[in-house]
Amino acid sequence: MVTWNVATAEPPEDVTSLLQLDVQPPTDLYVIGLQEVNSTPVRFIADLLVEDSWSHVLMDTLAPRGFIKVTSVRMQGLLLLVFAKQVHLPYIRDIQTTYTRTGIFGYWRVDEFEHILETQDFDMDDTPHVLDHKVVFCFGDLNFRIADHGLHFLRSSINSGRLNLLWSKDQLIMMKKKEAFLQEFEEGPLNFKPTYKFDRNSNTYDTSGKKRKPAWTDRILWRIKPKTPPMEDDDEKASTLTDDGQDEYPIVVSQDKYTSEMSYGVSDHKPVIATFSLELRKCFDTPMVHISPEGVWSADQDAALNYTIQEDFMSSTWDWIGLYKVGFKSASDYETFVWVRENDLPETNEDIQISVDKDEIPLLGGQYVLGYYSTNMQSIIGLSANFQKIVIYSFYEWN
Repeated sequence: MVTWNVATAEPPEDVTSLLQLDVQPPTDLYVIGLQEVNSTPVRFIADLLVEDSWSHVLMDTLAPRGFIKVTSVRMQGLLLLVFAKQVHLPYIRDIQTTYTRTGIFGYWRVDEFEHILETQDFDMDDTPHVLDHKVVFCFGDLNFRIADHGLHFLRSSINSGRLNLLWSKDQLIMMKKKEAFLQEFEEGPLNFKPTYKFDRNSNTYDTSGKKRKPAWTDRILWRIKPKTPPMEDDDEKASTLTDDGQDEYPIVVSQDKYTSEMSYGVSDHKPVIATFSLELRKCFDTPMVHISPEGVWSADQDAALNYTIQEDFMSSTWDWIGLYKVGFKSASDYETFVWVRENDLPETNEDIQISVDKDEIPLLGGQYVLGYYSTNMQSIIGLSANFQKIVIYSFYEWN
């Protein structure tokens, strides 16, 4: 998980350390939140038509490593992106992205956070609000400062590594003692230097005339839904259990790392990075759709594919099956696609074969994969195994 106020800067060329790409064990999911992405009117409109520069860099870096962008949402200068390993795509369901407008000039306050938690709606029966979810992460430029201490004491404590002297005056830590809803959120220890405000392209705190005091403005919090207390009535007790009779708790969230990445200087903030290990009960064992190529695929003949609906879902005639090159970036990064049935929708467990015109098949060979995209679910809900597309060469002799 990454949060970074990029202060309208363009992305650096290398985001390896930002994404902790060399860290073991390998990551399954990335959640990246950026603030103050360049959103001048002309730039914002352009980004609506094509992916913004930050999304491009992140996708170009993660796609060759097998990560696909699952979803993203943009609200002016705020950008949130979620990436997952290709193997996980068919099991990620009920994706919804939305936002709530609050505050002045994008500054975050406790009352606004509470307002979001209380009023943000999702179109889900069992999780209509934020706090109905089993696990919630809250992160971003939360704009908390360090109270009372003067600039000299702050810099002296930071330079000597005595960060603990500043914790008691951190506004978020102080606020958690007063606000009950904040006490449900956890945060790792602030064992990294305050991430704001730096001179750009340096590790030197603000030397401008304003000489702003350093602060941990950029934070990552998480909350596990409290377990419902036992009821006296046996029937009500049973409602806290899963269908198979097993208690759905405990859900374990372990923070393995909480740090900043000081090597980046394009912004006056440093990015904050957290890695988590989550232990959850597996919800799905099979994809909703099984899909596979039929026979040999090459550009000199029509090809065929088979798919089967394995679990009932709200399918649509606007659903489509894409042909993707292995290492694709997102659901829209297909080489070609075909619509599913135009009229009647398939039944569960019905085998469907679709023909793909040879003129629509890319000429380049290599490893490919087929993916079924659900328009209503806004996600890929079935992937074939990787397969080889054959290149056919024709040679002509001229006399």
